[in-house]
Amino acid sequence: MTGLYYEDFEVGRTIDHERRRTITESDNQRFCDMTMNQQPLHLDADFAADTDFSERLVNGLYTMSLAVGISIPETTDGTIVANLSYDNVEHPEPVFHGDTIRVQSTVTDKRETSDGERGIVTMHVEAFKVNDPDEPLVCEFDRTALSLKRAHAEG
Repeated sequence: MTGLYYEDFEVGRTIDHERRRTITESDNQRFCDMTMNQQPLHLDADFAADTDFSERLVNGLYTMSLAVGISIPETTDGTIVANLSYDNVEHPEPVFHGDTIRVQSTVTDKRETSDGERGIVTMHVEAFKVNDPDEPLVCEFDRTALSLKRAHAEG
């Protein structure tokens, strides 16, 4: 377990996550297959060639899911009760096969539950494309999680 307990989250703190991931064609294909999303913009090179992007886009939900996954070790690994919501999701720039993504999370809010045994933490999660010299923001959202407090953690 490497995650933070409720008490460890500090509003305003930004966590730069060390793990990165280069997204492959196979990653995108498998995600689309698993979620039954057969949008040709993600899967059909000929179709995508005739769009403004000129090539296939990585599924935005995969990019978002990857950002959550990358953030887990330094935020909620082993200390989460549940994810409560994902809000204000935006994809300001496209992601293509071969792009490498890095993630950072900023704690924006926290409060104890009414019973005082757990806490609710909200983080603003941002994903950036690092193989572009400008490192454009490619996905951002607010993630709210129900977190264990150290004194009430099981085991």
